[in-house]
Amino acid sequence: MLSKKTKYGIKALVYLAKKGDKLPVQTSTISESENISKKFLESILLTLKKNGILGAKKGKGGGYYLLKRPEEIQMTTIMRLLEGPIAMVPCVSLNYYERCDDCPDEDTCAVHEVMLKVRDSTLKIFRNTSLADLSDY
Repeated sequence: MLSKKTKYGIKALVYLAKKGDKLPVQTSTISESENISKKFLESILLTLKKNGILGAKKGKGGGYYLLKRPEEIQMTTIMRLLEGPIAMVPCVSLNYYERCDDCPDEDTCAVHEVMLKVRDSTLKIFRNTSLADLSDY
């Protein structure tokens, strides 16, 4: 299940992408528009800023803005920053691989096989979806 952190992060990014300019937007404006707790949103936006997705300007007329064009921001990046691994089990994760404690052999594990397919399908969708695609709705 998608966490609220990731859902709200995507909603905030879509809001900024739909603006179509690089003018900073205050957290309170996004919070009110998207019905997200301002304090929670601030922590999400800071994570996105620290990871090079957003820029921020302080003071009067300050706020957050996209550092890249929406077409350049892939959902794989956003999902990994806010949600963590895309794979549902660690033994099929590309970036966070860990062997499962309860599995003696990944090559004969039915769960491993189906989760590889789920991961690959999910990655295909996320890799082929940019922030621009989401902001077109």
